[in-house]
Amino acid sequence: MPATRSLNASFSVAGQLQPGDMADMAERGFACVINNRPDGEGGSAQALSRDIGQAAQAAGMHYVYLPVISGAITPEQVHAMREALNTAPAPVLAFCRSGARSAQLYTLSQGPA
Repeated sequence: MPATRSLNASFSVAGQLQPGDMADMAERGFACVINNRPDGEGGSAQALSRDIGQAAQAAGMHYVYLPVISGAITPEQVHAMREALNTAPAPVLAFCRSGARSAQLYTLSQGPA
């Protein structure tokens, strides 16, 4: 079972998730998954966003693909994260390679617009 780290009652982060993890995440109570890892970043071993998204939706969760490059988060991506969090059902689980990028993007999205 992938480890998650809660930043608050409505937002958690995790390292790379696979399609097979989605049913478990839904059972753990997450209503939305945000994928912050660009397709292909981890090579062929990394699941594609479309496959993760299909599995998330099949498990009854909302899915958002918002890829960001580590160390290169743009203002547009911060705005997109803010918008996603404003419209997505909570609690939300965001993931990337380790969870750090998702946590940073979340923190930036909570600042002034």
